[in-house]
Amino acid sequence: MKHLRTLSLTLFALLTALVAGAQSPQYQEAMAKQVALLDEGSSYNPQTMLEISNTFERIAATEQNQWLPYYYAAYAQVMSAFMQENDKDKMDALADKADMNIGKAEALQPDNDEIACIKSLIATVRISVDPPSRGQQYGPESGAQLVKAKQLNPENPRVYLLEGQALYYTPEQFGGDKVKAKEVLEQALQKFTAFKPASNIAPHWGEARAKQLLAEMN
Repeated sequence: MKHLRTLSLTLFALLTALVAGAQSPQYQEAMAKQVALLDEGSSYNPQTMLEISNTFERIAATEQNQWLPYYYAAYAQVMSAFMQENDKDKMDALADKADMNIGKAEALQPDNDEIACIKSLIATVRISVDPPSRGQQYGPESGAQLVKAKQLNPENPRVYLLEGQALYYTPEQFGGDKVKAKEVLEQALQKFTAFKPASNIAPHWGEARAKQLLAEMN
């Protein structure tokens, strides 16, 4: 009897996990629509990014067991923040929101390289608000998240994109290196060529940005 009880509890736990991880057609459709918007260049303006992030937050409120809506909400908020450099308060507020959403994603999906990439970007937003006073605090945090992401998945092209981007924009006296940046970004493009996202809603952003940065360098 004890063996049967243990087996029943194990099967129940497995069934619960499968149900929790199940993705409804409505969820897939809603996510695919918003992710497709992120793939459109016309979406890359502060207001549209905020609208997309709000939609992802609504999806997350309905599908609280899925990490991707929280992830994409954070990503869109970060992208919006980078486009609002003239409003430092808004940048910080968006970084706060992104931090909250990526924390929820991480609670559902710990030790995830894509989440580490977003955490690195959030730290970079913090630096951008006031580089002289914040660089020493958030620079190591941003770098540490990329190190973690590369350890978790050395084939993730977004890791190399963000690493190259950081090398490109960081002043040389603080560790920047444009020659090294070009090498890393070229490596990122190689990784993008080989990269195959797990699904149409899995993270796959960044290739266009890598090409843009290399074009600037050339």
